[in-house]
Amino acid sequence: MSAAFHILQVLVCACMALAAAFAGAQAYPAKPVRVVVGFPPGAGVDITTRLVTPRLAEALGQQFIVDNRPGAAGNIGAEVASKAVPDGYTLLSASAPIVMSPALYKSLNYNLERDFEPVALMASAPFVLVLHPSVPAKSVKELVALARSRPGQLAYASTGSGSTPHLSMELFKAQAGLNMIHIPYKGTPQAVPDLLSGQVQAMFANTLSVLPQVKAGRLRALAISSVRRSAAIPELPTVAESGMPGYEAGTWFGLFAPTGTPRDVVNRINAEINRIMATADMKARLLDQGADPVTGTPEQFRAFVKGELAKWSKVIKAVGMKAE
Repeated sequence: MSAAFHILQVLVCACMALAAAFAGAQAYPAKPVRVVVGFPPGAGVDITTRLVTPRLAEALGQQFIVDNRPGAAGNIGAEVASKAVPDGYTLLSASAPIVMSPALYKSLNYNLERDFEPVALMASAPFVLVLHPSVPAKSVKELVALARSRPGQLAYASTGSGSTPHLSMELFKAQAGLNMIHIPYKGTPQAVPDLLSGQVQAMFANTLSVLPQVKAGRLRALAISSVRRSAAIPELPTVAESGMPGYEAGTWFGLFAPTGTPRDVVNRINAEINRIMATADMKARLLDQGADPVTGTPEQFRAFVKGELAKWSKVIKAVGMKAE
């Protein structure tokens, strides 16, 4: 009889534990959630994050507050988020530079694979190669010819040493055999004004940040960096089809959580992100700015990140680049 009673006690305790876990999952979030962005307001990852967070707030009944921590190609923000309590109330919204930093920097104060749990890939976007209108080049071939005729005279902007736009132009330079001056900025919002004023002549920038300027005629777009043309600007050729076969670069935006964040929280945020990205409104908003929504599981995002780490490590070593 005592044995049966003991078994009953164990079952009751197990049921109570399951009920508590279920109640905890249902209660999340019980307070505002901080979303750290390692780039300034106006950067592509910031734009995407600010499109998504109000919809998350509406769905989950709590504020999702964007906390911009710019600097070091997103590494300052990543370090801040990596040290947060893994309870689901701090997330990191990151972009492609986070998979490049391990190969670029001698030491980082965080480890992407060890310190973060991939939650959801939100969107992807090619870069667009843009010029100040004063540059007398109307195509990639003309830009290459011009840069070769003026070695060390044309300056290009990036969102920081080691950033994706920086690496994209370095790959472009290496493939075309060009000598151009690199002018790093803290982010796209700081770089674009100098590009618009002509202080720098060129840039690989994400479509979300510069497409409005291109449409207004304040910048000239030559090509996009993806393998295929963009549905947002189908008239624009790819770099690869413009005389540089094999060229490919771009960026993406995704949410991470500190390692140890409860799995049910990760899954719930992932499910909401997938639902948001599948809505017609979000698809239209992103497409209007040259980006494509992405959906998938946390496991698929983890596999994607692992592949990107390997890919860019090989590229960076081949180019022989280190962060300045």
